Amino acid sequence: MTTPFHYEPGAAQGPVPPPECPAHGLGIGPGGLRRLYGPEAERDPHGLYDKLRAEHGSVAPVLLHGDVPVWLVLGHSENLHMTRTPSQFSRDSRRWRALQDGTVAPDHPLAPIFTWQPVCVFADGATHERQRGAVTDSMGRIDTRGVRRHVNRYSNRLVNDFCQEGRVDLVSQFAERLPMMVMCAILGMPEEYNDRMVQAARDMTRGTATAIASNAYVLDALTRLVQRRRREPADDFATWLVDHPAGMNDREVSEHLRLILIASYEATANLIANVLRMVLTDPRFRARLSGGHMTVPEAVEQILWDEPPFTAVFGRWAVGDTELGGQQIKAGDALIVGIAPANTDPVVRPDLNADMEGNRAHLAFSGGPHECPGQDIGRAIADVGVDALLMRLPDLELAVDESELSWIGNILGRHLVELPADFAAREPQDDKEPPSMGKPNLPRQDREVQPTVRRTAPTPGRPPGAAPAPASTGAMGVPGVTSTATVTDESGGTSAGQSAAGRIPQQRGETAPARLWRAVSRWWSGN
Repeated sequence: MTTPFHYEPGAAQGPVPPPECPAHGLGIGPGGLRRLYGPEAERDPHGLYDKLRAEHGSVAPVLLHGDVPVWLVLGHSENLHMTRTPSQFSRDSRRWRALQDGTVAPDHPLAPIFTWQPVCVFADGATHERQRGAVTDSMGRIDTRGVRRHVNRYSNRLVNDFCQEGRVDLVSQFAERLPMMVMCAILGMPEEYNDRMVQAARDMTRGTATAIASNAYVLDALTRLVQRRRREPADDFATWLVDHPAGMNDREVSEHLRLILIASYEATANLIANVLRMVLTDPRFRARLSGGHMTVPEAVEQILWDEPPFTAVFGRWAVGDTELGGQQIKAGDALIVGIAPANTDPVVRPDLNADMEGNRAHLAFSGGPHECPGQDIGRAIADVGVDALLMRLPDLELAVDESELSWIGNILGRHLVELPADFAAREPQDDKEPPSMGKPNLPRQDREVQPTVRRTAPTPGRPPGAAPAPASTGAMGVPGVTSTATVTDESGGTSAGQSAAGRIPQQRGETAPARLWRAVSRWWSGN
């Protein structure tokens, strides 16, 4: 086989269903190829992956918006090979043959995603190393403890906005807002956080007619930020990129800030929504959390396997003719990293209900030299945000039947539209100013945290149909062992406290020791 894309310019036209054929309603396009967009792909993406796997194996030809042909990589090992071999599969979209011959127009709805930009995700080799080095070095300067305090503070602020109502949409009023609030603060532009920024960030990855305008809105805000930081340096991520020895120009800095903002926002918003959906719809999942058999970070990790925030990443472009998964890939062909299908590949997960004990081999953050460098920040926002919400509102209950929940999607992700929940109305709480996002110049002298270990009983077997259990290894990396914190104050006294990221409120009154643990945990999370 030379190419599955028989209807490319200059090629013989493959069989096309007549207009009245039901195949048009089933996501079948020119050449008999399945569309990776439209009602079928949005309604049941995993069903579509199964069909493609059955028809083509681990690498399948599919159609993007406008019926543009690309390859979707479904296999776990094939995705790893592709992401780890930039000499064969480049990130430089200018190699795309469809762009070169005009098949893909500059105003394509996915243009904000694939149009080449001077950023590390579109670079290979030395350029990639220089640009990504600036990003990773700057991320290394972020004070994780300060981020968690920001997350805790902003989570409580959001809850204050609706806690007196007794009803909330956890997607639009929490999951979609918290990551943008935190990321704007990290980048150094908290004043730019508003509804328009949230809407633009969501819109520009969905292939809509307004995606290009939304992209322009976000980039304009970031360009103003870079210009301001050239004049007025501050202790924030934008300044660190501007001042980095890599010597990025203003456009490079702006584009990298856009990349970081949108990727972090989109992934984290979806991750939070997916975790909260499981809490509200799966009693066993919630019971494991509230019963202490699973921490919030472990719950987040399980969701990264089962419902990753990005279902796919577009894309890679073949440097030359090659073979992948039994398919003949031609130079200039476009390929999509299939995150969701790789995570459900029967080769690595023959039983989707089986426990993924201590296994972080999922591709939720892609892989290879372009693996997401900010994944720990996203995890921190989700861990602390979900924990803070459930601490304030432990009585959250789904306000509609689970069958009424709906999603919208595109090639990059599947987004929960709404997650309505009821709870007992309560009064707002005070919040306080968080510290700087940058690491302090001097080490803290007042307290230090030292790890200790606590043995836990083995997790009992799950009933049939239960959600897959997350990793059981604790923070110390030892099966059956979880981590607690011994806090040493200035006087040398100690007190043990459960990690804030692992707390879930109990549905009963607290004993005196429990109140002590809560006080220490609140200090740890910055509340």
